[in-house]
Amino acid sequence: MARTPSTMLELGTPAPRFNLPEPAADRDVTIDDFADARGLLVVFLSNHCPYVHRIREALADFAREYAAHGIATVGINANDASRYPDDAPEKMVEEVERFGYEFPYLFDERQSVAKAYQAACTPDFFLFDGERGLYYRGQFDDARPGNDVAATGRDLRAACDALLAGEPAPAEQLPSLGCNIKWKPGNEPDYYG
Repeated sequence: MARTPSTMLELGTPAPRFNLPEPAADRDVTIDDFADARGLLVVFLSNHCPYVHRIREALADFAREYAAHGIATVGINANDASRYPDDAPEKMVEEVERFGYEFPYLFDERQSVAKAYQAACTPDFFLFDGERGLYYRGQFDDARPGNDVAATGRDLRAACDALLAGEPAPAEQLPSLGCNIKWKPGNEPDYYG
């Protein structure tokens, strides 16, 4: 289990566009599908990562709660499913059903969307404001495999609450930590250490 931090993309960066398949619904989802949302949370996930396992129930609850306040969530799996079969699209369908994800969980087979977001780990969180400028990138909370910290989404909740209140982005944003994205051989991005 590689302990990899997020890259901390520059705040204000425009949300990169995407058009990706959602295996559980057998449809394509684009960023334009969230045009009416007050905020958009893009989360890079993995089915097999212990860091994701540690927070996935809390993430499902968080997404349901904040959807009622106008913040949409979309999950993206960019792992190389040929080398990590637990991240294959059919396994993503199982993950959605098992953990009650009510948000779209998309498959980035070419890994181009992960590169556009400079995603490095799973989970990796990117919260965009209503104009789709990056407002928060950082950790869900302090819960990690092997510690007893409750997975509450404390850090991400504080950022969402500030966004909804029209406040400036939080000054302190701690990188997310997780498993490194499983890049296809020869496809590793240059920003990735």
